[in-house]
Amino acid sequence: MEFVYLPLLAAAALVFVSVLAGMFSTRVGFSFLLVFLLAGILAGEDGIGGYRFDDFRLSVWVGNLALAVILLDGGLRTAYSTFRTGLRPAAVLATVGVVLCAGITALAGRWVVGLDWTMALLLGAIVGSTDAAAVFALLTRSGVTLNERIAATLEIESGVNDPMAVYLTLAFIALAASDAPASSAWATMALSFLEQFGWGAVLGLGSGFLGAALLRRVATRDAGGGITALLVGAAGLSVFAAAGLLGGSGFLAVYLFGLVVGNRAAAAVEPSLPAMDGYAWLAQASMFLLLGLLVTPSTFMDTLASSVAVAAVLIFVARPVAVWLCLVPFRFSPRETWFISWVGLRGAVPIVLAMFPLLAGIPQAMLLFNVAFVVVLASLLIQGTTIGVAARRLRVALPEKDDERGMRSVFRDFALDPATPVAQVCEFYGLPAPAAPSSTLAEWLAREIGRPPVAGDHVRHGSATFVVRALHEGRITSVGLGLQE
Repeated sequence: MEFVYLPLLAAAALVFVSVLAGMFSTRVGFSFLLVFLLAGILAGEDGIGGYRFDDFRLSVWVGNLALAVILLDGGLRTAYSTFRTGLRPAAVLATVGVVLCAGITALAGRWVVGLDWTMALLLGAIVGSTDAAAVFALLTRSGVTLNERIAATLEIESGVNDPMAVYLTLAFIALAASDAPASSAWATMALSFLEQFGWGAVLGLGSGFLGAALLRRVATRDAGGGITALLVGAAGLSVFAAAGLLGGSGFLAVYLFGLVVGNRAAAAVEPSLPAMDGYAWLAQASMFLLLGLLVTPSTFMDTLASSVAVAAVLIFVARPVAVWLCLVPFRFSPRETWFISWVGLRGAVPIVLAMFPLLAGIPQAMLLFNVAFVVVLASLLIQGTTIGVAARRLRVALPEKDDERGMRSVFRDFALDPATPVAQVCEFYGLPAPAAPSSTLAEWLAREIGRPPVAGDHVRHGSATFVVRALHEGRITSVGLGLQE
């Protein structure tokens, strides 16, 4: 029975050591995901384990399965109110932002790595999207509380931008492998775009409504949280696979499925969330360990400098330019925009996508894989370890409730009734007359903010600062006031 016990011992011990190391590493800012990745490398061909693993097909299968579970868990935890808050900016970042990021990174691939334009664009597509696993995990464990607009934008973007990256990657692989005229290839890409997002949205939303109705009926039978989690997980993976078979985006479908089920059958889903969290962490651990095993660092040496240059362009140029251009219409503050630019975390998705050219037999596919891996490693090392620091330096983190000084600094000293006429408030404190004197304080403040308000939003008016202290279902329920001396 050694063929059972030896692999099981090795795998379980590797996961155990990785989790244990990750628990200590988070104290110095290292993420769990980075520890899993490094543990896989150490166990691999160039590490102390010396295990040679080169099954790309299995790795793609495990990677897709793990990403589906992670996206399902993320969708289940996203409230409709949060989704509405960050949907529009996140949708632009997940589509236009990915294209811009991929295009700028392709310039680095062309000029630094020396790729032709098709391969450079393929490289840009591979590393163009943020990673749901990295974003969900690192925002949760960063030690800071972000305002709802920033958190929702980042989480929804990472949850729905994978379809665009997958579409671009498959499109440029087809372009590189095709002998057909360019016009025919571009027409095929346009049709593929419609299929990916059309089938993904239709199946995700449709199955979500059906799944929610089913879960509400099952909940009356006292199904335990573990059984419900198994039912939801199996349904989500079925939706993911069905969408892929029909030519749609399984990533979009499974995220939307989780979103609809999590909101329309919240009471039934709630007991299953701890188990789903365990499934998601198991998926992340398995995926990053396997991807680490797949990598042979000694093959990076010849292209290390150019790969680092591509990572630098992506982190410090492409992501910020794309974010600033995409968020212009949404009135994010400069501090918020810089922070969103910084949390452009790359994780397992680029590595999984980098295996597609290898399976397709595309020339220079191994070069693309090596560059993508270095980009991911650089992102987790540079961006993933500094999220908390960046949030505090840019002052986009909300204070903890027991931090009295921080609460007063953000929400100010005085609490006002939002139903008070704004003209009355301005007259009492000697402030300039407001633009809409007949409005309530809440109505005026929401109009001045010019976007769905969230806790922490503030408006300067004369010598005063008005702050949104609390909301209920999108309506301002408490307003803070600070006066300059």
